[in-house]
Amino acid sequence: MRVWLVDKKISIILLVFICAFFTLILMGHVNKNSEAMSVLNTQERDLPIYCVDTDEKKIAISFDAAWGCEDTETLIDILGERNIKTTFFVVGEWVDKYPDAVKKLSDAGHEVMNHSATHPHMTQISTEKMKQELDECGSKIEAVTGVRPNLFRPPYGDYNNDVVGAARECGYYTIQWSVDSLDWKDLSADEIYDRVVSKAEPGSIVLFHNAAKHTPEALPKILDKLTGDGYEIVPVSELIIKDNYKIDANGMQYSTNNDQSEGNND
Repeated sequence: MRVWLVDKKISIILLVFICAFFTLILMGHVNKNSEAMSVLNTQERDLPIYCVDTDEKKIAISFDAAWGCEDTETLIDILGERNIKTTFFVVGEWVDKYPDAVKKLSDAGHEVMNHSATHPHMTQISTEKMKQELDECGSKIEAVTGVRPNLFRPPYGDYNNDVVGAARECGYYTIQWSVDSLDWKDLSADEIYDRVVSKAEPGSIVLFHNAAKHTPEALPKILDKLTGDGYEIVPVSELIIKDNYKIDANGMQYSTNNDQSEGNND
């Protein structure tokens, strides 16, 4: 009777160990599949550039121009007084209405880049139409400034893989932003200031709008604060990495040159 009880206990212990062993194997298999799936999902997502990984205290300031123009010259003056160059993403229809403003932006040394021809939700149109929007706006900008744009910001920040892919095929880097001033929400100048200076960091891309009510009041204080803190404010094209880069799941652009150097040293 005692022998039978001992054998039974041993059998139970062995069974527990066997179950635990196979459970660990199964969990390892699931984890590997999950990791592989995670890598696959990251690789399949075609992301725009939201910000840049950099050790330098550089920030890019950008403006979207789709409707009004009344404050554009004021913005040019504010930036010019500080010898700061920025990037304006303009809609093709805006170029049609305000060609003189586009020329003044370009002559003042600011980048004039593509924000689509008619400001549609890009994810809701065909790939052919996406390319048409890009080409039409790009041609209008080039006709006024003499420079073909190579940066594109999707209207409403609306994008998917097809949008980013179409832009790339047309010769554009797709640009989002990491710091939103929310000036379009009619925030006060102080609220805009607080949002931007509290969120800005090296490699940030800041979003403003040329026709927002309180941006001309907030902008001088923001520029003076950032430069006073040691930041260099540059156009977007001077901040981003043009070749040998990757973009992580948060939209941060990294150089892969270091990865290649490390690989060569192996």
